[in-house]
Amino acid sequence: MVTYKGLPAPLICDYLSREASKERYAPGTEFQIGRIDMVANTGTYVDAPFHRYAHGKDLSELQLTSLADVDCVVVRPRLDGRAIGPEAFADLDVRGRAVLVQTGWDRNWRTDAYFEGHPHLTEAAALHLADAGAAIVGIDSFNIDSVDEGTRPVHSVLLGRDIPICEHMCNLADLPSSGSRFFAVPVKVKGMGTFPVRAFAIC
Repeated sequence: MVTYKGLPAPLICDYLSREASKERYAPGTEFQIGRIDMVANTGTYVDAPFHRYAHGKDLSELQLTSLADVDCVVVRPRLDGRAIGPEAFADLDVRGRAVLVQTGWDRNWRTDAYFEGHPHLTEAAALHLADAGAAIVGIDSFNIDSVDEGTRPVHSVLLGRDIPICEHMCNLADLPSSGSRFFAVPVKVKGMGTFPVRAFAIC
């Protein structure tokens, strides 16, 4: 699966197959050891500040309070174009909460349409969420930023304020607007700023 256009798909295979393991173990004893070679931006993933900033917190330094069992609010903005501004969050208390933005773009998941013309937040929206104290911000889109230019103001603002980002989410329509608990915990790896997660919520 290619998640981000221009980055390679993962390679998933056996490192040690059950058949090959027969040569290493007693008769009737078999094991499988899998292998995955992939870029960190694969599937649904979390960005840590190190993804954007050389001196930012890496995956090993993220606090679980922003990744696990986080009170969640799902925002369903009215899309008039692609950009989602601060008005979408104006009346919400987001302090200490996971803010998940449902755009409906996941309907294009695993199609060519997913990579073109996606909805995204604006820098002003990111500043609003950072000032309001969001714990983590997620979106069901190709990127939380516009990719029309090389700037990434939403990443810059949120990650600069130690607010992780969860991208390429799916099925946010299944969640209530509030009252669920969100989980998106990556592995704890030093020197990496992004890694896939199994993002889910308990309602």
